Amino acid sequence: MEILSSYTLFEWSLAFLAAFIIGMSKAGLKGIDIMNVTLMALVFGSKESTGIVLPLLCVADIFAVWYYRRDAEWGHFKKLMPWMIFGVLIGVFVGKDLDENLFKRIMAVIIVVSSIIMIWWERSKTKHLPQGMWFAGLTGTAAGITTMLGNLAGAFSNIYFLVLRMPKNQFIGTAAWLFLFINLFKLPFHIFSWETVNSSSIKIDLVLVPILLLGFWTGLKIVDRIKNDDYRKLVLALTLLGGIVIFFR
Repeated sequence: MEILSSYTLFEWSLAFLAAFIIGMSKAGLKGIDIMNVTLMALVFGSKESTGIVLPLLCVADIFAVWYYRRDAEWGHFKKLMPWMIFGVLIGVFVGKDLDENLFKRIMAVIIVVSSIIMIWWERSKTKHLPQGMWFAGLTGTAAGITTMLGNLAGAFSNIYFLVLRMPKNQFIGTAAWLFLFINLFKLPFHIFSWETVNSSSIKIDLVLVPILLLGFWTGLKIVDRIKNDDYRKLVLALTLLGGIVIFFR
């Protein structure tokens, strides 16, 4: 295929690793998805890579929804979804003119600070949970903006679900439905407005999908062995690490 010869073996190796990580992330290893964004940007460029990653996310979301279909908490879905849509629309209109490096550094600082607060909050063992609409509005809007600009909403949704101390499967199942809907909602903007999803990007996706499915299967096997408390700690650690990676990328 002509598309295969357009990139070096090393570049394809990075892309395969990124697709594998996407599959593992959607299977439930939350937090590692930031790594795939970094790898894809190294190979295909920051903005162009968003159009390659998005269809892969949609495929993985479909498998995640099917596997965790009985675990979604629809109350939280309804709280977050309108705010995420609002954030996506903001991202659509500011994305073409916003300085990407500045945006990523600001976002990285927010993620790292939020993660540190989360670590303190976990250690304090407080039983008080944020119930106000402000919390869903803030995290949902931030998730919508960042998912449109860089497919990076996972960190903010992770913080939301971690704060609510949702059990592992409910965490994964609710996130799966949220991101299936929001990624499908983003797709027309990437096709018709930003034009980052096109025939060339789809050809690359077709090469990467088998690796993605292998990553999803591997992720399911790993997540199944992790206990609820350990899962929370793992997601929090990976989210913090991801924020640091974004800052220095």
